[in-house]
Amino acid sequence: MRLGVTMFTTDQAMPVPDLARAAEERGLASLYVPEHTHIPISRRTPPPAGQEALPEEYKRTLDPLVALAYAAAVTERLTVGTGILLAAQRDPIVTAKAVATLDHLSGGRVALGVGFGWNVEEMEDHGVPYGSRRDVAREHVLAMKALWSGDVAGYDGRHVRFEPSWSWPKPVSGPPVYIGGGAGPKLFAHVAEYADGWMPIGGKGVKDALPALREAYDKAGRDPGTVTVVPFGTVPSREKLDYYAGLGIEEVVCQLPSASSDVVLPVLDRYASLL
Repeated sequence: MRLGVTMFTTDQAMPVPDLARAAEERGLASLYVPEHTHIPISRRTPPPAGQEALPEEYKRTLDPLVALAYAAAVTERLTVGTGILLAAQRDPIVTAKAVATLDHLSGGRVALGVGFGWNVEEMEDHGVPYGSRRDVAREHVLAMKALWSGDVAGYDGRHVRFEPSWSWPKPVSGPPVYIGGGAGPKLFAHVAEYADGWMPIGGKGVKDALPALREAYDKAGRDPGTVTVVPFGTVPSREKLDYYAGLGIEEVVCQLPSASSDVVLPVLDRYASLL
């Protein structure tokens, strides 16, 4: 079982290079960071976890790819990942270049957790209607994968169009794409079509959902045995990790507080003790 961590990296929390070094020194396998380009103040969209007020870290989130570049530069083995990247809100050509560059420079250590987003105002400011966010994200990821894999690649979709083009560097590792979100036929159809696995947020209900996920893989003509599941943002215990291991899960990403090092380091120590 590999353990990774995720934290809302902000201008007030433990610096990313320090966090990355500390995670690797303790034998942790990965560091994932989230994304919000900005947070409109209207609060037309309520907080995602039902909080009375939106937590401060949502307003102060660092750019994930820039932050991960710092994390990769000071480590040797740590996987650096997005958890999650708001693919619908990003230009796919520019993002494909940035992700490929990070993967190239890190020696193939990037993982791309992708999500559809919850903040209606945020995505509308990017010109993405809430109802089309899944379709836009799908085409953005497919376009990026085309640029990563082909010496010449173009894309002609409903939301993304560009002529056959060159784009280097190519990623070393792929990189693997995981889709975050709650279990359901729509999400599993996306995972089966163009991703490498599922990131269930919080990790609840994984056992009950696995048959449907494997069925979606089978319907898409893919080997159900190859699907990866990475429970994300969990608070681990020995019993929980043993339970996940019994399901064939090989990596769990644990939640860290968005806080200073004196708060975060003891939590890292506690997680490392479970390895």
